Amino acid sequence: MDNFEQVEEVDEVGELQDLQGADLEENNEELVVENVVEPTVGMSFDSPDEMFEYYKTYGLQEGFPVMRRSCRKGDDGSLRYVTFTCGRNGKSKAKATNVLRLQPNQKIGCNAKIGERLDIVSGKWVIGNLILEHNHAVSPSKSRYYRCNRSISPFVKKLLEINEEAGIKMAQSFKSIVVEAGGFENVSFLERDARNHVDKVRRLRLGEGDAIAIQRYFQKMQTENDGFYFSIDLDEEGRLKNVFWADPRSRAAYKDFGDVVTFDTTYLTNKYDMPFAPFVGVNHHGQSILLGCGLISHEDTETFTWLFDTWLSCMSGCPPLGIITDQDKAMKRAIQIVFPDTRHRWCLWHILKKVPEKLGRYAEYHAIRVSLLSVVYDLHTPVEFEEAWHDMLDRYDLRNNQWLNDLYVERNHWVPAFVKTTFWAGMSTTQRSESMNAFFDGYVNSKTTLKQFVEKYEKAMESKIEKERQADARSFSQRLPCRTSFAMEKQVEEVYTISKFQEFQQELVNKIYCEVFSCGGSEYEVIENDEKSREKTFRVIFEKDEGEIRCVCSMFEYKGILCKHAIAVLSRNRVQLLPEKYILRRWRKDVRRFYSKVKVSYDARSSSIEHQRYREECTAFYDVAEVASKNEESHKNIMGWIEKAMKDVSLNVRCDDDDTTIDGGSSSNIQDPVVSRRKGRPPSQRKQKQFKRPKQKSNNVSINTTIEDAEIHDLSSQVATTIPTQESNMAMQPQQAPPQHAFFPPYYQY
Repeated sequence: MDNFEQVEEVDEVGELQDLQGADLEENNEELVVENVVEPTVGMSFDSPDEMFEYYKTYGLQEGFPVMRRSCRKGDDGSLRYVTFTCGRNGKSKAKATNVLRLQPNQKIGCNAKIGERLDIVSGKWVIGNLILEHNHAVSPSKSRYYRCNRSISPFVKKLLEINEEAGIKMAQSFKSIVVEAGGFENVSFLERDARNHVDKVRRLRLGEGDAIAIQRYFQKMQTENDGFYFSIDLDEEGRLKNVFWADPRSRAAYKDFGDVVTFDTTYLTNKYDMPFAPFVGVNHHGQSILLGCGLISHEDTETFTWLFDTWLSCMSGCPPLGIITDQDKAMKRAIQIVFPDTRHRWCLWHILKKVPEKLGRYAEYHAIRVSLLSVVYDLHTPVEFEEAWHDMLDRYDLRNNQWLNDLYVERNHWVPAFVKTTFWAGMSTTQRSESMNAFFDGYVNSKTTLKQFVEKYEKAMESKIEKERQADARSFSQRLPCRTSFAMEKQVEEVYTISKFQEFQQELVNKIYCEVFSCGGSEYEVIENDEKSREKTFRVIFEKDEGEIRCVCSMFEYKGILCKHAIAVLSRNRVQLLPEKYILRRWRKDVRRFYSKVKVSYDARSSSIEHQRYREECTAFYDVAEVASKNEESHKNIMGWIEKAMKDVSLNVRCDDDDTTIDGGSSSNIQDPVVSRRKGRPPSQRKQKQFKRPKQKSNNVSINTTIEDAEIHDLSSQVATTIPTQESNMAMQPQQAPPQHAFFPPYYQY
């Protein structure tokens, strides 16, 4: 007697979404399949799987989906009966909770099926029950859209995973597969299937909640990289609040390029709206270099103080000489607390882009704008600025403009005449931070979870480091021809990187627009007139005995490149070579910098033995296919050999799913962060700006990942009260109680 029945239904809800608007009648685009004979009672098969494959192929030919419906076991527990039905069998079950937004369903109670039983004597599976009639139209041309006929080959799965890790959008990745296959009709799956596969792989790779995943990622990086530093800030409920991390390469680079940093939090990277807060410097090529970064939940003084304190501890307590930020008051207070001796400068771009909004209502707006730009850019000393500023206010009756009055009070933070005597490595805006954000834009977006972010961060950093190495190789192996016969040009060309030499070379060439007049003693007056802008006068002091030269424009002081006015005075005094103090180590290409030798394991998986074997095998198979595909006989021989090799390999290799396990000590419950509320108006109520920055292209793929809190035993219960400054340390603390704008003139320098 049969005492057990197991029913297995495959609900194909959503299949009709792929067919909406399609003609259910036959058309001329039917799939070409081998002719499959119609099933009859008494047909036998070696196994239920063989029978299912036959019925599926028959359904593909006739134009209907199939599914496994039920199976029944005997007294001994072995399978005795199986039933396969049309995929439209069964009744529709509405799963949507909103009755106004019901989803289409293909279940309409079709009774077409085949039933098979095991013949005990012969051991064959024989069709004993058969219904061929359907209660719906069938269409072979639609067969490829049914779920039972859709599959992704292992090779294509691997390709999709690699493209996803490289930051290639799914739409582009799928399109390349369609092109290679010769059209959509030759692809055995839909773009939706590819997205589902990538999402599944991503969940398997990082299967915990966001907070747990990011913590385990940092622990893994500490294990693989000596000197990796991170700190996690928790609130009183044990919920992730703020995160900071820096890899050993960034920490080492800070010793060479940590004199000036920019800090900006205007970029959202994840679904929690936690701003990405990078500390960005400038390397010897003038490229942006990451010196640590954080994800923060609030933009208040307390949060910024925590982040700056953590970053300072990470960098062995050595603060930068200068830091550039926007006008955020909370940020300003935190800098005064943590970096009291650091020169703080505001982003000039952020200030001047507000001019149309703040002054556009005045009748003489255009004249005011020109006057303001002249006061900001053309005056070289604080005394000159203050005189011209007050004159502008009186001329246009601007004494009661609160925005201008507030800017004047804080003039030490943004006016070039006040800040240009400090070294800024040529930076005057947070554009470096924003360009770093734009760089990450190809890898993350506002839908990205923290789990996905930490994965994408690796890829973004790999690419950034590769660009620096390319610039190093270019400066090492190539020479930029000199444009003059001046010995100082040859002197700088031999020691500076190509990009920095080009900046000096341009200043040297532009000295032809400078006319030098001696004012007696060591003082000179240089008149610059390039016929593109109005004539300007600069005062230069040259102490010949001390080999020291100073220009009122202070270009060398803030940029580290000697200006054309100073070069003109040196040339006037027949100075052939630059004094050594004007050749900065910072821009030299012949300096061995320790940070460039620091190895960081950004992607240990790609360098695994298994991955290396996979690459070698794929390369070899491509070479074989290139030769064998040229004639039919070679093709058949290779395909036969591959089929035999697959059988041999399958006997010796057991394939398991990847399951990454992090070995650690104690752990505790860390909850995912709450969605942060940004400062300012709600997005739907924000005013439209008169000047919009160009939008960066971003990955708009929406990834729906289920976030589940997992447990990590006993980690936040032993909370550190101070942040260690040693290498490879983690601290977890609970909470105690631009691109150049069209508005700017062409001589925008500072």
